[in-house]
Amino acid sequence: MAYEKAHDLLDLAIWMQSGRDGVSLNDIQQRFNVSRRTAERMRDMILERFSQAELAPNGENNTKRWYIPQGTLKDFIQYSSEELAVLEISKKLLLKQNMLSQAQVLDGTINKIKASIKPDVLRLIGTDAEAMAESSIFVCRPGPKLKIDANILKTIQDAIVSLKRIKIDYFYEHNQKTNFAILDPYGFLFGERNQYLVAHHSDGYYGDEVHLFMLNNIKKVEILSDPLKVVPGFNLQSYASQSFGVYQEEPFEVEWLFDKEAANEAAKYIFHPSQTVKHNTDGTLTVKFKAGGTREMDWHLYTWGDHVKVIKPADWNKRK
Repeated sequence: MAYEKAHDLLDLAIWMQSGRDGVSLNDIQQRFNVSRRTAERMRDMILERFSQAELAPNGENNTKRWYIPQGTLKDFIQYSSEELAVLEISKKLLLKQNMLSQAQVLDGTINKIKASIKPDVLRLIGTDAEAMAESSIFVCRPGPKLKIDANILKTIQDAIVSLKRIKIDYFYEHNQKTNFAILDPYGFLFGERNQYLVAHHSDGYYGDEVHLFMLNNIKKVEILSDPLKVVPGFNLQSYASQSFGVYQEEPFEVEWLFDKEAANEAAKYIFHPSQTVKHNTDGTLTVKFKAGGTREMDWHLYTWGDHVKVIKPADWNKRK
């Protein structure tokens, strides 16, 4: 068997052990970019070599999925210098984005992985991983970074995981006062300038409306015994997608026209998950999507100078 195919089979086996949801034939096709028949052969080879493999409970549309019980492959799993480097690079990126709590958790995970590697192997791959990580430098937008209390962030995360409400002492900038609020915390939005808690006032303040709370304005947080309640139909990903950036406002139709000089460069970007892109016959590029976030759009458009024109909304200059 060719080395590449053996490597793919080991990757598949590890993947099948990573969770009890299992892996379907469609999953194999997509991940390894193979035909249906090849996916079937790969599955059969795994089932032949690992008799512990089991058929998971039927999932959506009764799709068959297979998994390997935890611990079966413990002697086969090894880490590469590339994998360690990616983890180190990810930690650097989190630190650059001032996501200190997440960087601390990832650092602990890296240390656990290193502790599980034999010393002679770690010396061999660790040097390469360090070199790879040091070769990746993240240049972030200049400007001050807001300080976020790591303990406050960790407490909120614990509340979200345990599905509990929280009580916060929050500094309101409009009146320069600190007041408490009882919240149902749903998650976080991390922007380039600010970082927010997405939450709902559990006392019914503003009805079912969800609000953003700047993490650096949360002075104290306490986990309550009351269970968290989710606003019906709320989805954090859908909520975030309503905006061009982080700031939330009513979504509106957006259409940008990039001139011929900037069209090729603009085509490389995903400005919004819902966007559609059209290459026009005159060499220009039209980008359309629906989102809120007027101020953040304006900041971004400024970087394109005169090479972009706002077609929609027609009253763009009045909105700014």
